[in-house]
Amino acid sequence: METARLASLIAATLATGLVSGLFYGFSVAVMPGLKRTGDRTVIEVMQRINVAILNGWFLLGYLGAFLFTALALALHIPSDGREALPALIAALVCCTASLVLTGKVNIPLNNALEKAGPVTRIGDPAAVRRAFEGPWVRANIWRTLLCTASFGFLCWALYLHGG
Repeated sequence: METARLASLIAATLATGLVSGLFYGFSVAVMPGLKRTGDRTVIEVMQRINVAILNGWFLLGYLGAFLFTALALALHIPSDGREALPALIAALVCCTASLVLTGKVNIPLNNALEKAGPVTRIGDPAAVRRAFEGPWVRANIWRTLLCTASFGFLCWALYLHGG
C-alpha cells in the first residue's frame, strides 16, 4: 500500500508539473509571440495547435494530473500519512478548478475558433481574433496559476510523505 501511495503521488506531481509547464509556456512564450503577428496568423496557428494537442501524450498528462491526484488523496486517507492530506486536498481543488476553467472557457473558445473555418475564408479575421485571444489568454493565465499551485501543493505533499 505504501508503494501505491508514493507511486500515485509521484505520478500526480509529474503529470501536474508537465501540464503546468505547458500552460506556462503558452502564457510566457506562445501567446506573447503570436500577439505580435497578424490576425490570420493567430487564427491559423491556434487552429493547428488545437488539433495537434489532442493526442494521447497530452491527455495522459492533462487527465492524469487529476486522476493521479485524486488517487493519491484516496490512498492517503486511510494511512499514517494523514499530514499530507491538506496539501493533497488543496492540490485536487486547484487541479479541478483548472479543469473546470478549461472546460468552461478555453475549450469553447477553441471550438469557436475552429467553427470560424479556414483562415482564408474568414471575412473579418480581426473580429474572430478579438473574440478569441483576450478571453483565452486570461483564462490560460488563471489555469497556469491554478496548475502551478497544484504542483506546489503536490511537492509539499511529497515532502510530508517522506518526512
